[in-house]
Amino acid sequence: MTTTPTPSRTPYRSALHPTRAGFPGLLRAEWTKFRTVRAWPLVLAVAAAVTVVISQLGAAGSSFGGGPEVTVGPDGTVVTDAFHFTHRPLTGDGSLTARVTGLRSADGRDIEPWAKAGLMVKRSLDPGAPYAAVMTTPEHGVRMQWNFTHDTAGDGGGTAAWLRLTRSGDRLTGYESGDGRTWHRITEVRLDGLPRTVQVGLFVATPAHQVLRRSFGGTTEVFGGGSVTAAFDGPALRGTSTGAGWTSTDVGGPVPNGPTPADAEPGRTRVSATGTHTLTGRGDVAPDESLGDPVQMSFQGVFVGVLFMVALGALFVTSEYKRGLIRTTFTATPSRTRVLAAKTLVVTAVTFAVSLPATALSFTLAQSRLRTNGYRPPAFPDLSLLDTPALRAVVGSAALLSLVAVLALAVGVLLRTSAGAIAAVVVLVVLPQILAFALPLPAAHWLLRLTPAAAFAIQQGVTYYPQVEHNCLPESGCYPMTPWGGLSVLAAYAGLALLLAAWRLRGRDA
Repeated sequence: MTTTPTPSRTPYRSALHPTRAGFPGLLRAEWTKFRTVRAWPLVLAVAAAVTVVISQLGAAGSSFGGGPEVTVGPDGTVVTDAFHFTHRPLTGDGSLTARVTGLRSADGRDIEPWAKAGLMVKRSLDPGAPYAAVMTTPEHGVRMQWNFTHDTAGDGGGTAAWLRLTRSGDRLTGYESGDGRTWHRITEVRLDGLPRTVQVGLFVATPAHQVLRRSFGGTTEVFGGGSVTAAFDGPALRGTSTGAGWTSTDVGGPVPNGPTPADAEPGRTRVSATGTHTLTGRGDVAPDESLGDPVQMSFQGVFVGVLFMVALGALFVTSEYKRGLIRTTFTATPSRTRVLAAKTLVVTAVTFAVSLPATALSFTLAQSRLRTNGYRPPAFPDLSLLDTPALRAVVGSAALLSLVAVLALAVGVLLRTSAGAIAAVVVLVVLPQILAFALPLPAAHWLLRLTPAAAFAIQQGVTYYPQVEHNCLPESGCYPMTPWGGLSVLAAYAGLALLLAAWRLRGRDA
């Protein structure tokens, strides 16, 4: 019996020149696919336009004004500088030593974790003037703080401690002791431009009580007054003092969500027969984090632009599966991981190239509108596009949009359907943002740490200081992670999805 031999299949040979049949040629082929499908460049253009327009509309709907005058610290930061101060002038070098006891709430409420009582050297009694202070707090131990934004922890804890603050020229050094004999240096700081005569003394302050209520209907914060009391045993001042004795002053400055200096209950100082000074007062000495974030307000359109990037990234691969063209692609290039790499690079490049000018334009136009609506110095910095918070937010927002498209591309490879891939990425990136506005704050913070929505932290322009107790509300533009840390969560999701997509491509048919 004669059998007809089966003809052998001729392996695929690329007609391209060898230098173009490799990865550069594959990149060109994927770029050609992108630009020749008219819908994809159109989606990209619409995404950029929507990002700019929505950001402009969001800025137009925000306004600031009618509040009290702000206090500005030595470095230009808006600060709270309101406290009860029992002080004397100190000329030249010297030191102040005292034992702080009995730190407690004076109004019967729970004491605030960052209530403080201690020793201070201040350039003058003007709110916002440079200072250095060593203090004890109820839950954060002994601290040395200076010029509002700087904070260093001591070695000890508790509310009873001997404290010492020394001056040598423009250098201030804080010390702590458990027994008044053995002293431990906390840190030394330099306050440039200190005059020869400064004010040195005892102080108390406490932030206002806050009660937070959150529900799907909205968020409310209730602020109540608060005052704190502490006793200072045997304050000993060494050095030249031109004053006849101690003077008590309520250093005045606007307190966020608190009474004005004129309406606030005045502080008081009582001196016992043994020389113990008992101070009662309110207010705070810290950065003011109650204002808005005009940098984050400039990128409200990015949230909507994400939806277009999700669709673009998913369709760039799922449309080939739907029409069966992916088989042709894999026949022309048998290395499927190289195909995935080429698609990823093309999507990354085109989305970032379009997103970067869109976010830059969004910031520039939105900042102009916000300044018109009251977000002006001194309460808010006049940021240019090249200032660090603005530049980071502009570039980071463009990277966010690009990474979302890459994540959608990888999920599209895994699911092979447009609807499924788009829905999955929207649930991962967009839904956590919406839920975070209504969930209890701890749950909202965990959600914004563990999901790709953490990447929106890159838009934060306000510095949140650890020595300030505040409710970090997502709806106010505050995120629990640092800006670059949040963006790295999205990058990790995109990278993991790409690895799974490459593994899946190698293990199943097209």
